[in-house]
Amino acid sequence: MQVEEQRIAVEKPKITGKILVILFYMQLVLVALLAVVLTVRGFISTRGDFRPLDWYPPMLTAVALSGATGFTWQIIIHCNPSSAIKLAFWLGPLITCAMGVLLLCIGLGPGLGCGVLSIVVAVVQSLYACWASPRFKHAVAVLTVSTVGSPLRLILLTTFGVVVSVGYSGLLVAGIGGATATGTWVDRLFIAVILLSMAWTLQVIRNVLQVAVSRVRHVHFSFEDKMDSYTALKDVFRHSMGAVCSGSILVPAVSLVRGSARAVQLISGDSDEFLFSCADCYSGVASSLVSCANRWGFVHVGVYGKGIVLASADTWHMFRTAVMEELIDCDLTSSFCFYCGVAGGALSALAGGTWSLVVHKDYATEICVYSFLVGYFMSRVSIAWPQACVSAYHVAFVENPQSARFDATIPVRLEQLHRNQP
Repeated sequence: MQVEEQRIAVEKPKITGKILVILFYMQLVLVALLAVVLTVRGFISTRGDFRPLDWYPPMLTAVALSGATGFTWQIIIHCNPSSAIKLAFWLGPLITCAMGVLLLCIGLGPGLGCGVLSIVVAVVQSLYACWASPRFKHAVAVLTVSTVGSPLRLILLTTFGVVVSVGYSGLLVAGIGGATATGTWVDRLFIAVILLSMAWTLQVIRNVLQVAVSRVRHVHFSFEDKMDSYTALKDVFRHSMGAVCSGSILVPAVSLVRGSARAVQLISGDSDEFLFSCADCYSGVASSLVSCANRWGFVHVGVYGKGIVLASADTWHMFRTAVMEELIDCDLTSSFCFYCGVAGGALSALAGGTWSLVVHKDYATEICVYSFLVGYFMSRVSIAWPQACVSAYHVAFVENPQSARFDATIPVRLEQLHRNQP
């Protein structure tokens, strides 16, 4: 098979990738040990104003709920992709707004700011959902055709990733509680380190799943062949962890820059020549960065064992050569996954924050924030497999668009986009 030949001819991981892998595993162990130490210290602390029975139950309940929400997203996407997309885009802003109202009800200084921000984000989400609604039909078609026939093992693989993420997040949250118990400036620094570690670790777990799943689905779309899911996962740990660790930093950073560039371009309009020029320049920089790190590159990371930069550049070059760049830009999968993450985070924040507001108001704001972060990343981990399926479908198509294995979903959409061009 062509895939296997290219997979064997992979270059050895570069030194930067090896260093990142070492750093990742070191921080994983050290932060876990730090969390254990902080938890134990928090329980034996003599500070009298910390009430663990008012802090831990709401927070740990929110962590458990985030895992349950992740499983729920998996079931809905597997059973009814159309309902999943509509639910994420219409229910997500409502839950986010409810979280904002809760934070305003808490009434404390930081909570007020977070509450206003949440309501603004909910309004922006609603406006974007209305603007993007004409694209829902194609998004549903792509999600359906790319996930149909997914082996049960792929879903179980993602489920295992969610379980691991829940356990690890619970440990880190316990450590945050221990740091909150003493509340010195050093403890606040520890909390920041734990949150950063959690974000990177859950991103790595999500992208490990993305690489493994996209390889399995790419083999299916390209050759109508089956590949063992656990073999794909083993190969990720053996050969691609450097690309996954670096991609877990680069891809979100580039996505943030690209998203902000689009927002700036929409705000600037064309009324002010100077602002339009600056926005156009910023947009050009963002467009060049996306060819260096994008989520489509994870497919080539898994299939061919490339580094994330080379894989991203190659996949983006293929999209550009096939005149598919506009279709990729219009793809709603990333937005759908983001909405799922925000909805999951807001739901966890509502559960933890409401409980905390009832039992101990002073903890409510921080528990809301921590719960949201855990819920967001947990939902993103849980929907790694449909995102990987969509990525693999597009990459396999652009590699061989004439293959009889693909239906008319992408060609019809391309024809519509070309017809609507001025």
